[in-house]
Amino acid sequence: MPPSRKGLRANSPKYQQILERLSQEIVSGKYQPGQKFPSEAALVRQFSTSRITVGRAVRELKERGLVERIPGSGTYVRKPAVGEGGGAIFGLLIPNLGDMEIFEPICQGIAGASGEKKYALLWGRTESVHASREEQALNLCRQFVERNVTGTFFAPLELTPAKDRTNLQIVRELEKGRIPVILLDRCFLPFPQRSRHDLVGIDHRRAGYMITEHLLKLGCRRIVFVAYPNGARTVEARIAGFREALFAYDIRWNPDLIEMLSQITEAEVKRILERQRPEAFVCVNDRTAGPLMHAVLKLGYKVPGDVRIVGIDDVEYAGLLPVPLTTIHQPCREIGQAALAAMFDRIEQLAMLPRDIVLDCKVVVRDSCGAQESPG
Repeated sequence: MPPSRKGLRANSPKYQQILERLSQEIVSGKYQPGQKFPSEAALVRQFSTSRITVGRAVRELKERGLVERIPGSGTYVRKPAVGEGGGAIFGLLIPNLGDMEIFEPICQGIAGASGEKKYALLWGRTESVHASREEQALNLCRQFVERNVTGTFFAPLELTPAKDRTNLQIVRELEKGRIPVILLDRCFLPFPQRSRHDLVGIDHRRAGYMITEHLLKLGCRRIVFVAYPNGARTVEARIAGFREALFAYDIRWNPDLIEMLSQITEAEVKRILERQRPEAFVCVNDRTAGPLMHAVLKLGYKVPGDVRIVGIDDVEYAGLLPVPLTTIHQPCREIGQAALAAMFDRIEQLAMLPRDIVLDCKVVVRDSCGAQESPG
Protein backbone atom coordinates (compact mmCIF):
# COMPACT_ATOMS: atom_id res chain seq x y z
CA MET A 1 0.00 0.00 0.00
CA PRO A 2 1.13 3.62 -0.26
CA PRO A 3 3.79 4.47 2.30
CA SER A 4 2.36 6.13 5.40
CA ARG A 5 4.58 8.24 7.60
CA LYS A 6 3.64 10.57 10.42
CA GLY A 7 5.72 13.74 10.26
CA LEU A 8 9.39 13.39 9.40
CA ARG A 9 10.97 10.12 8.35
CA ALA A 10 12.65 8.24 11.19
CA ASN A 11 16.06 8.63 9.58
CA SER A 12 15.83 12.44 9.41
CA PRO A 13 18.69 14.24 11.18
CA LYS A 14 18.02 15.01 14.83
CA TYR A 15 18.31 18.77 14.32
CA GLN A 16 15.63 18.60 11.59
CA GLN A 17 13.26 16.67 13.84
CA ILE A 18 13.72 19.34 16.52
CA LEU A 19 13.36 22.10 13.93
CA GLU A 20 10.03 20.81 12.61
CA ARG A 21 8.69 20.14 16.12
CA LEU A 22 9.48 23.70 17.22
CA SER A 23 8.16 25.15 13.94
CA GLN A 24 4.82 23.43 14.47
CA GLU A 25 4.61 24.60 18.07
CA ILE A 26 5.11 28.18 16.90
CA VAL A 27 2.56 27.83 14.08
CA SER A 28 0.00 26.20 16.36
CA GLY A 29 0.24 29.07 18.84
CA LYS A 30 2.00 27.29 21.70
CA TYR A 31 4.49 30.14 21.55
CA GLN A 32 2.84 33.48 20.86
CA PRO A 33 4.34 36.30 18.75
CA GLY A 34 6.66 38.35 20.93
CA GLN A 35 6.95 35.60 23.57
CA LYS A 36 10.43 34.70 24.79
CA PHE A 37 11.58 31.38 23.35
CA PRO A 38 13.16 28.65 25.52
CA SER A 39 16.91 28.98 25.92
CA GLU A 40 19.22 26.57 24.13
CA ALA A 41 20.09 25.02 27.49
CA ALA A 42 16.40 24.34 28.13
CA LEU A 43 15.99 22.83 24.66
CA VAL A 44 19.03 20.61 25.21
CA ARG A 45 17.32 19.20 28.30
CA GLN A 46 13.94 18.90 26.56
CA PHE A 47 15.24 16.96 23.56
CA SER A 48 18.11 15.14 25.32
CA THR A 49 20.61 16.13 22.69
CA SER A 50 23.72 18.26 22.21
CA ARG A 51 24.05 22.04 22.27
CA ILE A 52 25.37 21.92 18.69
CA THR A 53 22.24 20.11 17.45
CA VAL A 54 19.88 22.50 19.23
CA GLY A 55 21.89 25.49 18.03
CA ARG A 56 21.53 24.44 14.42
CA ALA A 57 17.76 23.98 14.80
CA VAL A 58 17.38 27.43 16.39
CA ARG A 59 19.50 29.05 13.67
CA GLU A 60 17.22 27.57 11.01
CA LEU A 61 14.17 28.80 12.91
CA LYS A 62 15.71 32.25 12.63
CA GLU A 63 16.39 31.76 8.89
CA ARG A 64 12.74 30.79 8.40
CA GLY A 65 11.72 34.02 10.07
CA LEU A 66 9.99 32.32 12.99
CA VAL A 67 12.22 33.67 15.77
CA GLU A 68 14.56 36.61 16.24
CA ARG A 69 17.55 37.16 18.49
CA ILE A 70 17.66 40.28 20.66
CA PRO A 71 21.22 40.86 21.92
CA GLY A 72 21.46 40.81 25.68
CA SER A 73 17.87 39.61 26.07
CA GLY A 74 17.38 36.26 24.32
CA THR A 75 15.40 34.67 21.49
CA TYR A 76 11.78 35.66 20.84
CA VAL A 77 9.00 34.43 18.58
CA ARG A 78 8.88 36.81 15.66
CA LYS A 79 5.80 38.98 15.28
CA PRO A 80 4.15 38.41 11.86
CA ALA A 81 4.27 42.06 10.84
CA VAL A 82 4.03 43.04 7.19
CA GLY A 83 5.89 46.19 6.19
CA GLU A 84 7.65 48.43 8.72
CA GLY A 85 10.80 46.39 7.97
CA GLY A 86 9.13 43.12 8.87
CA GLY A 87 8.23 41.37 5.63
CA ALA A 88 5.57 38.97 4.44
CA ILE A 89 4.57 35.83 6.32
CA PHE A 90 3.65 32.88 4.10
CA GLY A 91 2.10 29.59 5.20
CA LEU A 92 3.13 26.24 3.72
CA LEU A 93 0.04 24.03 3.68
CA ILE A 94 1.30 20.71 2.33
CA PRO A 95 -0.62 17.80 3.87
CA ASN A 96 1.46 15.17 2.03
CA LEU A 97 4.84 16.67 2.92
CA GLY A 98 5.89 13.57 4.87
CA ASP A 99 4.78 11.17 2.14
CA MET A 100 5.56 12.84 -1.18
CA GLU A 101 9.26 13.34 -1.72
CA ILE A 102 8.86 16.12 -4.31
CA PHE A 103 7.54 18.61 -1.76
CA GLU A 104 10.59 18.89 0.48
CA PRO A 105 12.80 20.28 -2.32
CA ILE A 106 9.92 22.48 -3.50
CA CYS A 107 9.70 23.96 -0.01
CA GLN A 108 13.47 24.35 0.09
CA GLY A 109 13.22 26.25 -3.19
CA ILE A 110 10.65 28.59 -1.65
CA ALA A 111 12.71 29.03 1.51
CA GLY A 112 16.04 29.52 -0.25
CA ALA A 113 14.99 31.80 -3.10
CA SER A 114 17.20 34.86 -3.23
CA GLY A 115 15.82 38.35 -3.62
CA GLU A 116 15.43 41.71 -1.97
CA LYS A 117 11.92 41.14 -0.62
CA LYS A 118 11.69 40.05 2.99
CA TYR A 119 9.52 37.11 3.93
CA ALA A 120 9.19 34.32 6.47
CA LEU A 121 7.63 30.88 6.16
CA LEU A 122 5.36 29.06 8.57
CA TRP A 123 6.05 25.38 7.98
CA GLY A 124 2.69 23.96 8.94
CA ARG A 125 2.74 20.51 10.50
CA THR A 126 0.55 18.64 12.95
CA GLU A 127 1.51 15.63 15.00
CA SER A 128 -1.92 14.66 16.34
CA VAL A 129 -2.16 10.89 16.54
CA HIS A 130 -5.94 10.87 16.57
CA ALA A 131 -6.73 13.44 13.87
CA SER A 132 -7.23 12.28 10.29
CA ARG A 133 -5.13 13.72 7.47
CA GLU A 134 -8.13 15.83 6.45
CA GLU A 135 -8.59 17.18 9.99
CA GLN A 136 -4.90 18.02 10.27
CA ALA A 137 -4.96 19.93 6.97
CA LEU A 138 -8.06 21.91 7.99
CA ASN A 139 -6.50 22.68 11.36
CA LEU A 140 -3.39 24.10 9.70
CA CYS A 141 -5.54 26.14 7.33
CA ARG A 142 -7.39 27.68 10.26
CA GLN A 143 -4.13 28.42 12.07
CA PHE A 144 -2.93 30.35 9.03
CA VAL A 145 -6.23 32.25 8.78
CA GLU A 146 -6.09 33.14 12.49
CA ARG A 147 -2.53 34.42 12.10
CA ASN A 148 -3.60 36.39 9.03
CA VAL A 149 -0.68 35.21 6.92
CA THR A 150 0.17 37.22 3.82
CA GLY A 151 -0.36 34.21 1.55
CA THR A 152 -0.43 30.41 1.52
CA PHE A 153 1.30 27.86 -0.66
CA PHE A 154 -1.09 24.91 -0.92
CA ALA A 155 -0.50 21.44 -2.33
CA PRO A 156 -3.96 19.83 -2.39
CA LEU A 157 -4.47 16.69 -0.36
CA GLU A 158 -4.42 13.29 -2.08
CA LEU A 159 -4.72 9.55 -1.34
CA THR A 160 -7.74 9.93 0.96
CA PRO A 161 -11.40 9.33 0.06
CA ALA A 162 -12.48 12.75 1.35
CA LYS A 163 -9.67 14.69 -0.35
CA ASP A 164 -11.89 16.62 -2.81
CA ARG A 165 -14.30 17.88 -0.16
CA THR A 166 -11.45 18.79 2.18
CA ASN A 167 -9.47 20.64 -0.51
CA LEU A 168 -12.52 22.70 -1.44
CA GLN A 169 -13.17 23.57 2.20
CA ILE A 170 -9.55 24.62 2.74
CA VAL A 171 -9.55 26.90 -0.29
CA ARG A 172 -12.91 28.44 0.66
CA GLU A 173 -11.66 29.25 4.16
CA LEU A 174 -8.49 30.85 2.79
CA GLU A 175 -10.57 32.83 0.28
CA LYS A 176 -12.92 33.95 3.04
CA GLY A 177 -9.87 35.18 4.94
CA ARG A 178 -8.74 37.02 1.78
CA ILE A 179 -5.46 35.13 1.81
CA PRO A 180 -3.82 34.69 -1.63
CA VAL A 181 -3.21 31.06 -2.59
CA ILE A 182 -0.51 29.62 -4.84
CA LEU A 183 -1.19 25.99 -5.77
CA LEU A 184 1.86 23.72 -5.88
CA ASP A 185 2.05 20.89 -8.42
CA ARG A 186 -1.69 20.31 -8.84
CA CYS A 187 -5.14 21.81 -8.98
CA PHE A 188 -7.95 20.60 -6.72
CA LEU A 189 -10.66 20.73 -9.40
CA PRO A 190 -11.23 18.09 -12.11
CA PHE A 191 -10.23 18.90 -15.69
CA PRO A 192 -11.31 21.05 -17.49
CA GLN A 193 -12.38 23.16 -14.51
CA ARG A 194 -9.94 25.86 -13.43
CA SER A 195 -9.65 27.42 -10.00
CA ARG A 196 -9.18 31.15 -9.48
CA HIS A 197 -5.67 30.61 -8.08
CA ASP A 198 -2.22 30.53 -9.68
CA LEU A 199 -0.67 27.09 -10.13
CA VAL A 200 3.05 26.29 -10.42
CA GLY A 201 4.37 22.91 -11.58
CA ILE A 202 5.14 20.86 -14.67
CA ASP A 203 2.81 19.86 -17.51
CA HIS A 204 1.75 16.46 -16.16
CA ARG A 205 -0.03 15.51 -19.36
CA ARG A 206 3.17 16.14 -21.30
CA ALA A 207 5.15 14.18 -18.71
CA GLY A 208 2.88 11.15 -19.16
CA TYR A 209 3.23 11.43 -22.93
CA MET A 210 7.02 11.82 -22.84
CA ILE A 211 7.75 8.82 -20.63
CA THR A 212 5.33 6.60 -22.59
CA GLU A 213 6.78 7.73 -25.91
CA HIS A 214 10.23 6.85 -24.61
CA LEU A 215 9.12 3.22 -24.23
CA LEU A 216 7.33 3.26 -27.58
CA LYS A 217 10.49 4.43 -29.31
CA LEU A 218 12.30 1.50 -27.72
CA GLY A 219 9.84 -0.85 -29.44
CA CYS A 220 7.41 -1.55 -26.58
CA ARG A 221 3.78 -2.02 -27.58
CA ARG A 222 2.13 -3.75 -24.61
CA ILE A 223 2.40 -1.06 -21.94
CA VAL A 224 0.42 -0.90 -18.68
CA PHE A 225 -0.06 2.23 -16.54
CA VAL A 226 -0.03 1.69 -12.74
CA ALA A 227 -1.33 4.12 -10.09
CA TYR A 228 -2.94 4.22 -6.66
CA PRO A 229 -6.63 5.20 -6.32
CA ASN A 230 -7.70 8.57 -4.86
CA GLY A 231 -4.66 10.25 -6.36
CA ALA A 232 -4.16 13.92 -7.12
CA ARG A 233 -5.51 15.57 -10.28
CA THR A 234 -2.03 15.09 -11.72
CA VAL A 235 -2.79 11.36 -12.01
CA GLU A 236 -5.61 12.07 -14.48
CA ALA A 237 -3.32 14.32 -16.50
CA ARG A 238 -0.53 11.73 -16.62
CA ILE A 239 -2.97 9.06 -17.72
CA ALA A 240 -4.21 11.40 -20.46
CA GLY A 241 -0.65 11.80 -21.70
CA PHE A 242 -0.13 8.03 -21.61
CA ARG A 243 -3.29 7.48 -23.64
CA GLU A 244 -2.39 10.14 -26.20
CA ALA A 245 1.05 8.63 -26.76
CA LEU A 246 -0.54 5.26 -27.49
CA PHE A 247 -2.93 6.89 -29.96
CA ALA A 248 -0.04 8.68 -31.67
CA TYR A 249 1.70 5.32 -32.22
CA ASP A 250 -1.46 3.54 -33.40
CA ILE A 251 -1.71 1.35 -30.30
CA ARG A 252 -5.26 0.18 -29.74
CA TRP A 253 -6.68 1.71 -26.57
CA ASN A 254 -8.13 -0.50 -23.86
CA PRO A 255 -9.22 0.82 -20.42
CA ASP A 256 -7.73 -2.34 -18.89
CA LEU A 257 -4.31 -0.84 -19.59
CA ILE A 258 -4.87 1.34 -16.50
CA GLU A 259 -4.31 -0.60 -13.27
CA MET A 260 -5.42 1.15 -10.08
CA LEU A 261 -3.94 -0.79 -7.18
CA SER A 262 -4.80 -0.04 -3.56
CA GLN A 263 -1.86 -2.27 -2.67
CA ILE A 264 1.13 -3.33 -4.73
CA THR A 265 1.57 -6.94 -3.68
CA GLU A 266 3.28 -9.85 -5.37
CA ALA A 267 -0.12 -11.46 -5.95
CA GLU A 268 -1.50 -8.34 -7.67
CA VAL A 269 1.61 -7.90 -9.79
CA LYS A 270 1.61 -11.58 -10.74
CA ARG A 271 -2.02 -11.24 -11.86
CA ILE A 272 -1.15 -8.31 -14.12
CA LEU A 273 1.93 -9.99 -15.55
CA GLU A 274 0.10 -13.23 -16.36
CA ARG A 275 -3.10 -11.61 -17.68
CA GLN A 276 -1.73 -8.57 -19.50
CA ARG A 277 1.77 -9.85 -20.36
CA PRO A 278 3.12 -6.30 -20.52
CA GLU A 279 6.43 -5.43 -22.06
CA ALA A 280 6.64 -2.37 -19.87
CA PHE A 281 5.03 -0.49 -16.97
CA VAL A 282 4.54 3.26 -16.81
CA CYS A 283 4.17 4.15 -13.13
CA VAL A 284 2.31 7.30 -12.15
CA ASN A 285 5.29 8.30 -9.99
CA ASP A 286 8.52 6.90 -8.61
CA ARG A 287 6.83 6.10 -5.30
CA THR A 288 4.69 3.60 -7.22
CA ALA A 289 7.58 2.33 -9.34
CA GLY A 290 9.66 1.35 -6.30
CA PRO A 291 7.35 -1.28 -4.76
CA LEU A 292 6.29 -2.45 -8.22
CA MET A 293 9.92 -3.12 -9.16
CA HIS A 294 10.55 -5.02 -5.92
CA ALA A 295 7.48 -7.19 -6.53
CA VAL A 296 8.47 -7.91 -10.14
CA LEU A 297 11.99 -8.93 -9.08
CA LYS A 298 10.73 -11.14 -6.23
CA LEU A 299 8.50 -12.96 -8.73
CA GLY A 300 11.61 -13.92 -10.66
CA TYR A 301 11.27 -11.51 -13.57
CA LYS A 302 14.20 -9.49 -14.79
CA VAL A 303 14.14 -5.71 -15.18
CA PRO A 304 14.54 -4.65 -17.96
CA GLY A 305 15.12 -8.07 -19.55
CA ASP A 306 11.58 -9.38 -19.06
CA VAL A 307 9.71 -6.17 -18.37
CA ARG A 308 10.72 -2.52 -18.42
CA ILE A 309 9.65 -0.05 -15.70
CA VAL A 310 9.61 3.75 -15.78
CA GLY A 311 8.32 6.41 -13.40
CA ILE A 312 7.74 10.14 -13.07
CA ASP A 313 9.26 12.66 -10.60
CA ASP A 314 12.95 11.62 -10.26
CA VAL A 315 13.01 11.55 -6.47
CA GLU A 316 16.29 10.98 -4.64
CA TYR A 317 16.03 7.22 -4.38
CA ALA A 318 15.08 6.68 -8.05
CA GLY A 319 18.70 6.00 -8.93
CA LEU A 320 19.17 3.77 -5.86
CA LEU A 321 16.50 1.15 -6.61
CA PRO A 322 17.68 -2.42 -7.36
CA VAL A 323 17.58 -1.39 -11.02
CA PRO A 324 18.11 2.39 -11.35
CA LEU A 325 14.85 3.92 -12.54
CA THR A 326 14.23 5.75 -15.81
CA THR A 327 11.89 8.62 -14.98
CA ILE A 328 10.77 12.17 -15.70
CA HIS A 329 12.73 14.78 -13.77
CA GLN A 330 10.71 17.44 -11.97
CA PRO A 331 12.73 20.63 -11.28
CA CYS A 332 11.42 20.84 -7.72
CA ARG A 333 13.64 23.60 -6.36
CA GLU A 334 12.92 25.72 -9.42
CA ILE A 335 9.19 25.11 -8.92
CA GLY A 336 9.57 26.48 -5.39
CA GLN A 337 11.44 29.54 -6.62
CA ALA A 338 8.83 30.19 -9.31
CA ALA A 339 6.03 29.77 -6.75
CA LEU A 340 7.57 32.42 -4.50
CA ALA A 341 7.86 34.85 -7.42
CA ALA A 342 4.24 34.10 -8.34
CA MET A 343 3.16 34.83 -4.78
CA PHE A 344 4.77 38.27 -4.75
CA ASP A 345 3.24 38.99 -8.18
CA ARG A 346 -0.18 37.98 -6.88
CA ILE A 347 0.10 40.15 -3.76
CA GLU A 348 1.02 43.15 -5.90
CA GLN A 349 -1.69 42.47 -8.53
CA LEU A 350 -4.68 40.89 -6.85
CA ALA A 351 -6.90 41.46 -9.89
CA MET A 352 -4.53 39.70 -12.30
CA LEU A 353 -6.01 36.71 -14.14
CA PRO A 354 -5.00 33.34 -12.64
CA ARG A 355 -2.00 31.72 -14.29
CA ASP A 356 -0.58 28.26 -14.86
CA ILE A 357 3.19 28.59 -14.56
CA VAL A 358 4.63 25.49 -16.23
CA LEU A 359 8.28 24.52 -15.91
CA ASP A 360 10.10 22.18 -18.27
CA CYS A 361 10.70 18.52 -17.48
CA LYS A 362 12.90 15.90 -19.13
CA VAL A 363 13.41 12.14 -19.38
CA VAL A 364 16.25 10.80 -17.23
CA VAL A 365 17.43 7.51 -18.73
CA ARG A 366 18.69 4.79 -16.38
CA ASP A 367 18.83 1.00 -16.55
CA SER A 368 15.19 0.11 -15.89
CA CYS A 369 14.02 0.92 -19.43
CA GLY A 370 16.78 -1.05 -21.17
CA ALA A 371 18.18 1.96 -23.05
CA GLN A 372 21.67 3.36 -22.69
CA GLU A 373 20.61 6.76 -23.96
CA SER A 374 17.41 8.51 -24.93
CA PRO A 375 16.08 7.08 -28.20
CA GLY A 376 15.99 9.58 -31.07
